[in-house]
Amino acid sequence: MNYQNIFGTEIEWNYKKILLLASLLIFPNILSLFHFQLFGLRFHFFQYLIFLSAFIFGPVGGILSGGLGSLYTAIAMNNPYIAIGNMILGGFVGLFMKYKLPVIPSVIFAYAIQVPWLWYSDIYLAGMAAGYVNMIIIALLASNIICGAATKLTAERIKNLFF
Repeated sequence: MNYQNIFGTEIEWNYKKILLLASLLIFPNILSLFHFQLFGLRFHFFQYLIFLSAFIFGPVGGILSGGLGSLYTAIAMNNPYIAIGNMILGGFVGLFMKYKLPVIPSVIFAYAIQVPWLWYSDIYLAGMAAGYVNMIIIALLASNIICGAATKLTAERIKNLFF
């Protein structure tokens, strides 16, 4: 079966690729349960799967993984704006990589685009304290760079397993 050009991509779809995409949409929710704290900052690694989806499936994959992969966190924290922020992050990472920007700069530029939304939505829509949101912004920058580096090291090999 050939599902070519679904999501505006040049991917020739098969069951293996559909399973990979489905996994990249679901498993960020599970990975979001795990984190560690250092210097009072909480570091998460679910972004790795969002970046992996963006690398393999482009901007639409990043948007889908960012949104659906953040559902657990958004519900648990009673903050639906988290999913929107991660859709921005995943979509722009995928867009920048689609235009051949390396992984780490793609992650940093996408994060720079996401930060105003994150700051505005957390403070004005979710009612969080500015000082706390600033700490989240720092922790997310570090987490995103670590996850971007992991994506750079593994994405091509994972993609080759399915393509």
